[in-house]
This record gives sequence, structure tokens and C-alpha cells, in this order.
Amino acid sequence: MNLLAFVIISILTLAGAFAAAVLPRLIHAALSLVLAFLGVAAFYFLLGAEFVGLVQILVYVGAVAVLLVFTILLTRREQETHGYGGFNWGGVLVGFGVLAALLWAIFSTSLPSVAGSQTLTVKQVGEVLMADYVWPLEAVGILLTAALIGALILVMEEKPGSPFKKRTSLK
Repeated sequence: MNLLAFVIISILTLAGAFAAAVLPRLIHAALSLVLAFLGVAAFYFLLGAEFVGLVQILVYVGAVAVLLVFTILLTRREQETHGYGGFNWGGVLVGFGVLAALLWAIFSTSLPSVAGSQTLTVKQVGEVLMADYVWPLEAVGILLTAALIGALILVMEEKPGSPFKKRTSLK
């Protein structure tokens, strides 16, 4: 059962990652990236790391992917056509370079020995976040809210009768 689940999750994750890399429309690529993120979260659940899987879903699927989709939809850029229309070999070269570096790092690092490690529960992590790190957590929330408001102001269209006027120069 574990092997079958691993194979199915692997196929879905790799298909989502491949589609995110090769699809020409940005919105389709971003939605394919969501599938790849969900596949990685499924791997964490399969390995028994439920907290990391939930964080993967909350942070990457819930925040990063949604931010990408909003960015693509708010900027409303037309599909750019490049003059060459061919395959991007530079991206393939960079991809193989990153793969080689990752494989080197994986095979040259020894596994640490674990002697009597205690399991960390989601409740313990939540208690630490809400007791010891509540102010940094609130500061990050305010910063992200300010960034969202700033992004909306940047893409907002000027409409007749609107109290918001678009600035054309800095004076």
C-alpha cells in the first residue's frame, strides 16, 4: 500500500512540476504548481510528518500559490510572444546545474544519528508560537497586510469620481 501510494503521489507531483515548468500560460503554470505543492505535502503525510505537511499546505498552497495567482490576475499582462519561439535551453542548463548541486549535497552529507529524539506535537508548536513568538507573528501579519494593500493600490485603475487619483510623477 505504501509503495502504491508513493508511486501515485510521485507521478502527480512530477506531472504538476513538469506542467508548471512548460505550460505557456502563467495562470495554468501557477495552478500546476499548486498540484506539485500538494504532492510534496502528501509525501510529508506519507512519512508521518503531519505538522510539516500541514505547514506545506498552509504556507505554500494557501499563501504562495494564491499570491502567484493574484499577482498574475491583477497585473493583466498580455501574452508575450518571443521572436525565437524555440525551446529555452538556458533553463534546461540551469535546471541540470541545480540537480547536480542537489545530488552532490545529498550524497556527500552523512545522516545524523538520532538518539532518543522526542516527538514534537502540533499543540506544542502552537503553544510556543502563541506564547513566546506572538509579537513577531503579529509583525509579520501586519507587514503582509501592508504589502497586500500596497499591491492593490499599484494595480488599481483610476475611475471617474474615485477618491483615489493615480500619481504620474513624484513631486
